[in-house]
Amino acid sequence: MTEIVETRRDRIARRQVDKFGERRAQLAAAALHTLAELGYARTSLREIAQKSEFTHGVLHYYFNDKVELITQAVRQYEQVCVTRYDDIVATATAAEQLRDDFGMAMATTLDADAPLHRLWYDLRNQSLYEESFRDDVLEIDGHREQMIGNVVDCYADLSGRPLLIPSTTAYAIFDGLFQQALLHKLAGRADAADNLRTEAARLLDVVIGQGRP
Repeated sequence: MTEIVETRRDRIARRQVDKFGERRAQLAAAALHTLAELGYARTSLREIAQKSEFTHGVLHYYFNDKVELITQAVRQYEQVCVTRYDDIVATATAAEQLRDDFGMAMATTLDADAPLHRLWYDLRNQSLYEESFRDDVLEIDGHREQMIGNVVDCYADLSGRPLLIPSTTAYAIFDGLFQQALLHKLAGRADAADNLRTEAARLLDVVIGQGRP
């Protein structure tokens, strides 16, 4: 009988933990677009509450402060982002196919998710000052680096040529290209996505010594 009671207690405890985690995820998802719209410095828990269906008290119950909420929100978004090129890598049978699909995917996510990408860069810049979420930013950045590393490694294999630079350097180059395109997109340049698509594809050739920088 004692074992049965303990088992039930464990199940109830696990269910409560699961519900707490689900609620945090729901709140973070609701906050994400407010954060993307206003940025780190201009967003408070009260501001998020005003732009969502949740009260300020509810947000405070599930999150200690806006740093914790922002980190949770960006982590959830990044769980999707860091897999955006997986299918391209998995299905590519020729270097040209991978190059074209990768360039198109970068352009598409720039057009579709510009405010959310802006939030990521804002958070990464803030981590230079805010030590409290620096470790989280470094972890997320590491996942993004691996994502690009998978692309350039696959492209090199399909091309039959070695990478001329480490995948970490390739990530820095592609990330800089994307951030520049994001700035142009937010500034209203209509050709930002098309230029990104072209340049991302061209850079794949550059990192294997097949194109001109």
